[in-house]
Amino acid sequence: MVRVNACLRRWSRLRRLRRLVWPDTLFGRLVLVLAAGLFAGQLLTSTIWFDTHDNRTLEIPARLFASRLADTVRLLQRAPDEATRDVILDELSDARYTLRWIAGVPSVPPPPPSSGTPPSLTLRATSELISGVIQKRLGEPIDVRLIDAQLRDDAGHHRGILSLFDSRMPTGDFHAFLNVPGQGWLEVHSNEGQAGMHSERGALVLDYLLRIYLLRFAAVCAIAFVAVRFALAPLRQLTRAAQALGRNIHRAPLPESGPLEVRGAAQSFNAMQQQLIDHLTERSRFLAAVSHDLRSPLTRLRLRAEMLPDPAWRERLRGDLDDMEAMVRATLDVVQGVEITEARQKIDLDSMLEGLVEDAREAGHIASVTGSTRAPVKGFARNLKRCLQNLVNNAIRYGGEARISVHDDGAQVHVCVSDNGPGIADAALRERVFEPYFRIAIHHGEENDEEKSGGTGLGLTIARSIATAHGGTLTLRNREEAGRIAGLDAELILPRDD
Repeated sequence: MVRVNACLRRWSRLRRLRRLVWPDTLFGRLVLVLAAGLFAGQLLTSTIWFDTHDNRTLEIPARLFASRLADTVRLLQRAPDEATRDVILDELSDARYTLRWIAGVPSVPPPPPSSGTPPSLTLRATSELISGVIQKRLGEPIDVRLIDAQLRDDAGHHRGILSLFDSRMPTGDFHAFLNVPGQGWLEVHSNEGQAGMHSERGALVLDYLLRIYLLRFAAVCAIAFVAVRFALAPLRQLTRAAQALGRNIHRAPLPESGPLEVRGAAQSFNAMQQQLIDHLTERSRFLAAVSHDLRSPLTRLRLRAEMLPDPAWRERLRGDLDDMEAMVRATLDVVQGVEITEARQKIDLDSMLEGLVEDAREAGHIASVTGSTRAPVKGFARNLKRCLQNLVNNAIRYGGEARISVHDDGAQVHVCVSDNGPGIADAALRERVFEPYFRIAIHHGEENDEEKSGGTGLGLTIARSIATAHGGTLTLRNREEAGRIAGLDAELILPRDD
C-alpha cells in the first residue's frame, strides 16, 4: 500500500509538471509552440553570428602577421649576403615569432581558390587576407601557404569559439610557409595579439543575449499572444454560441465570415441549430395535435359516463377521465414550460415578484417579498415567471404561505422562496422531487412517496429546467430552528450576464 501511495504521489507530481511544461489550453499551446520554434531558430542562426565574430576576432592578428611577414621579406631582400640574412632572422625571431629556413619546396598544397562569393574568415579566407596584405605592402605577390590559423585564449589554450566567452584578449596562432623570392622558403610560427582590441570577459555574450535573445523573445511572445488570440477568436465565439444554445435555441445565428474553415464551422453550427429548432417545433406541433385529438374522445366518454345508471360506476369513470385529461395537460405544460420561444431581455425581477405576491394575496393566501435587486437581470420573462410561480405555488400548497427573499451580490441574484411546512428530511427525496411526475404526500411531518397529493409532479421539474436554461441553479434545503425542521427553502440562483 505504501508503494502504491508513493507511485500515486509521483504520478500526481508528473502530471502537475506536465501542465507547467505543456499547457491545457489551445491558446497556451500555440503560444508555446510559436515561441519555442522561433527561439530554436534564433539559437541555430546565432551560430552564424558567433562564427563570424570568431573570424572577425582573428582578422586583426592575421593583418598583424601579414605585416610582419612583409617586413621580413623586405629586410631579407635587402641583405647583401647569406650571413646577413641569418643575422636578420636571429634578430627578428623571438618567443612569439620564429623563423626557420627549410630545404626545398614544402609539400603542402596551396589553399583552393575563392569561389567568388564573399568568403568568411576561415583558413582559406585568412590565407587570402594575408597574401593581399603582403602584396599591398610589397607591391608584388608573394607565395604564402598558410597551414593553420586559430585563436588562443588568455591561458594559452586553443579553444576556438569558446575563447570568446572567457578571454579578455584572445590572440591568433599562425603556422605558414613563406617563399622569399630568390632565397628559399621560410617556416614561420607566430602568435599575434589584438593590437588594442579589448573584449571584457562575458560582456560580449551578455550583450548579445540581452539585445538579441531577450528583446526578440519578448517581441515574439507579444506577437504570438496577439496573433494566437486573434486566430482563436472564432473558436471562442463558437464556444460561447454552443453554451448559449443550451439556454436559448432561438439565439441569433453565427456570422458566416472569416477564413474558409471558420465559415464552414459557422455554417455547420447554424445548420445544426436550425435542425434543432425544426425538431422542437415539430414535437410541439405533434403534441398539440395529439392533445387536440384526445380531447374529442375524452369529451364523448365524459358524456357517456354521465348516462350510466350506477352512480358508483359513474363516479369512478369520472375520476379516470379526470386523470387522463390531467396527464394530457401536464404533458403540454412540460413542453410549453421549458421551451424557449422568446428573445432574451432585461427583466425587472422586483416587479415580477411583487406581481406574484399580489396574485397570491388576492387568492386568499399568505405571501410576502423582502429585498431587491440592484439592476434588471437578463433572461426570458415568460419562462422565468413560470418558474417563480411554480415555487410560490408549492410553498403555499405544502407550507401554507410563501415568503420570498431577494439578495443581489452583483455577480448573482439569489431568490429564496420559504414556507413553514414540514420540509423533506430525506436528502434523496429532496432531489427526486425534481423528477417528472414524482410527488410526495406529507401527513403530520412524514413523507410518503407512495401517496400522491395534488398537482401533477411537474412543477419543480419545469422550474429547474427553466433555471438551467438561464444558466442558474435551483436547490431545496430544510430550514431548521431549535434543532427541528421549520420549513423548506427553495433557492433560485441566477447569474448576471452583463
